[in-house]
Amino acid sequence: MGRVRAKTRALNGAMLGIVLIVSSYMFVPLMDGIAKFLSTGYPVIEIVWARYFFHLLILLPLTVARHGPRALLSRRPLAQLLRGSLLLGSTIFFFAAIAEMPIADALALVFISPLLVTALSPLVLDETVGLRRGAAVVVGFVGALVIIRPGIGVMQPAAFWALGAGALYGCYLLATRRLAGAAPPLVTLTYTALVGAIVMTLWAPFVWVPPTPAIWAWMIAMGAIAAGGHFLLIHAFEHAPAAVLAPFAYTEIVSATAVGFLAFGDFPDGWTWVGIAIIAASGLYISRRERLLKRAPDDDASSSAIQP
Repeated sequence: MGRVRAKTRALNGAMLGIVLIVSSYMFVPLMDGIAKFLSTGYPVIEIVWARYFFHLLILLPLTVARHGPRALLSRRPLAQLLRGSLLLGSTIFFFAAIAEMPIADALALVFISPLLVTALSPLVLDETVGLRRGAAVVVGFVGALVIIRPGIGVMQPAAFWALGAGALYGCYLLATRRLAGAAPPLVTLTYTALVGAIVMTLWAPFVWVPPTPAIWAWMIAMGAIAAGGHFLLIHAFEHAPAAVLAPFAYTEIVSATAVGFLAFGDFPDGWTWVGIAIIAASGLYISRRERLLKRAPDDDASSSAIQP
């Protein structure tokens, strides 16, 4: 009877985790839509500042209330700063990409990040990557080439910004794995927001365009969506292991496509969908292999997040 109840609780927890993570990934692309809208009249640097500054204002009180102010004294501050800087760079590149190309196309290229994690794991994490996962990485990069289509007049410079965002995000995930267990996920996320807010506050005055009251409202909404989306993500990983939740990250493509189509009239063409399918299939295969090999990091609430 006790085993049945334990299995039932685990199943209920997994289902709740799935609902939370899908809600997060369906929610966060709204932030991308706002960023793309703002990019028509405001510099990318100013938009990134708003994303981190208001994210921090909302997240910091939650972190202090939950863990206390002493929790912000990290045992590994330099590693936290490096991790936050990697995500900040990824965000800058991603916002620069979606200013020039459809959100779903850019996000699909960011999906190379889990593949990069697998490719670099032997060097950074001292993990063994077998032939099957290595082949899946190669296939995933082929999918990225299908989306970009170099040499046939389709490739656009913004695609390199998206690839850069994916590469930096992959490094961010590696740093996250190295930091696993060093601090509660909410504290680590607060450090990430803090790094972005400080750096962009120093940078933004050089390109500042005074926002109107309506634009201020959009900027605040962008930070609120970022904070809310990541908060849902953290709670998802508190209820279910990463190996269960990781495949659902690809639902973000659905909401990104909907936002791009409804707000900007953008819809991925047939070849882009082929590339997305290839990248998603290789990512799901790698996730399955990690699950079978028990390598998926269950204690990291950020390692499966795709959106920068």
